[in-house]
Amino acid sequence: MNVLIVGAGIAGPTLAFWLNKAGHHVTIVEHAQELRSGGYLIDFWGAGFEMAEKMGIVPKLRQRGYVMTEARAVNREGGRIASFKPEAIMESVETYLSLARSDLSAVIYEALGGAAELILGDTVADLADDGDRVRVSFESGRTGDFDLVVGADGLHSKVRQLAFGPDEGFERYLGLVVAAFEATGYPQRDELVAMMYADVGFQAVRLSLRDDKTLFLFSVRHEGDVPADRAAQEELLRAKLTGKGWEVPDMLDLMAKAKDFYFDSVSQIRMRSWTTGRVALVGDAAACPSFLAGQGSALAMVGAYTLGAELASGGDHRDAFARYQARLAPLLRSKQDAAVGLGLAFAPKNRLQLFERNTVMRLMGLPKVADLVMGRSFHDAVELPAFPATTTAL
Repeated sequence: MNVLIVGAGIAGPTLAFWLNKAGHHVTIVEHAQELRSGGYLIDFWGAGFEMAEKMGIVPKLRQRGYVMTEARAVNREGGRIASFKPEAIMESVETYLSLARSDLSAVIYEALGGAAELILGDTVADLADDGDRVRVSFESGRTGDFDLVVGADGLHSKVRQLAFGPDEGFERYLGLVVAAFEATGYPQRDELVAMMYADVGFQAVRLSLRDDKTLFLFSVRHEGDVPADRAAQEELLRAKLTGKGWEVPDMLDLMAKAKDFYFDSVSQIRMRSWTTGRVALVGDAAACPSFLAGQGSALAMVGAYTLGAELASGGDHRDAFARYQARLAPLLRSKQDAAVGLGLAFAPKNRLQLFERNTVMRLMGLPKVADLVMGRSFHDAVELPAFPATTTAL
């Protein structure tokens, strides 16, 4: 089959890897002018790690990733108020690391070895599915015919809008925004420690990276429209965070100088069906669990593998689409439901929620408590399909 994948983040290149393994011709189109950089550090574990092992990319991920030794909550003066060691959770799991989302994406794309055609600086403008093919019109003016089109273009998917309707029918905004950026030469460094400062309405995180770089991450309560341009996004953050304690003033000063600046709403995508005709969605485009879930990238890889394996099994694409959704929908819905209540950990609404957050952090420093609270989330209850052995190797 001739398959168009829209989006070169996590899900898109992962799906391309498996479709190419099955002998299909794959084209990836990405709206950005280059493969994306920046973003935030993700915790990578569970079934996503299983996917990485199947793809043979774990050694490269470990080279780029980090194994954090401590998560530390501080007060406005920087004093420690709570901490726990991730190893308290990792006693029950061997496959865990933290790495930049852009690094995960780059390693997955490298694993393709050039097997998929990549078009940068373009995206879909229109889809016409006649039942036998999908005629695609691109924003650049080019056109093409494809057997299948897969939207792997994230929370604000253009494919979803064209094939399923406006975002308003599927997006569930959770009342927060998230921002991330890096700086070089920041004087405060705590190697392999996630430094966290929260107060009512926000959380600020600092992570020391290699090459004298530091990653800053804000999660902020915000009701109302979410701005689309960077100047307005920075203005929103300053309005919410000016005058706060700890190192927040220094972070805000560095924000405007950052080359790569990530900002987005904290939202979920909830749909009855991820497919229609010859068009399918995968990753955040289909069932974004939100930033709060902490597993979006891993779940995107799981979804891409499952869709690829079902399509590789042969038969009508409609049957493969149905098996893909039936297998994954319960898992993804459970992740979404669990994430809804986690806002208090990332941006407490009031003093009571702040007290609850800090109390949980203190308790997680006690032996076995962290594993009891979070250990279950490291094991994804999903039975993944076997990939057909008769497919063509990369």
